[in-house]
Amino acid sequence: MGRYKQPEIRDRILDACVDHALTHGLPDRLEPFATASGTSTRMLIYHFGSRDALLRETLGRARRRQRDFFGELVAPRSDEPYPSTLRRAWRAMTGPVGRPYLSMFGRLRENAEQQLWPGFRREATTDWLRPLEDGMRSIGRPELGTLVLAVIRGLVMDIEATGDVSRADQAFDDFLAVLVGDTAPRSRVVPAESAADTPATRAVAEPSA
Repeated sequence: MGRYKQPEIRDRILDACVDHALTHGLPDRLEPFATASGTSTRMLIYHFGSRDALLRETLGRARRRQRDFFGELVAPRSDEPYPSTLRRAWRAMTGPVGRPYLSMFGRLRENAEQQLWPGFRREATTDWLRPLEDGMRSIGRPELGTLVLAVIRGLVMDIEATGDVSRADQAFDDFLAVLVGDTAPRSRVVPAESAADTPATRAVAEPSA
């Protein structure tokens, strides 16, 4: 009688593979995953079918972790202005916990690993749009969600290319300062009446009934 696969073992192995990939990147061979998960390459094939299938599931689970983590970060909070939420979210996204996700999926956008996830570039562009629109809606400007997303993505690419986190942090703070100014309530400016159009001059100019 054949042995039944045990979902809890498969799940544990997959989590270990995700942890390894976030730290070291996706491996070219199965051996690093086998070592990280405390099993053998034969058992990896037994549970996942092939190397590419395991890599796809590793990416999928890592992406779900990232969505949960980043999604909570950018969600609007009743106890703080949304620009403050964005500042805190940015620091966490580019900090020690968030940075491995940015590195993993940055590589996925840029190289041949895209074949593991066709359409990833589009999905990576749009899956954060709704949460950011919801956040910006809390200050009455949901249409600026696209702008916020573009700035975040651009600065993340800058960090990945240069490693200059301090400069990117300052740029994001500068962006938020502009954003706060743009979204601040504006007083309605009423044009001053000219000397030729005051109530007194109108009374003189208008004929009597």
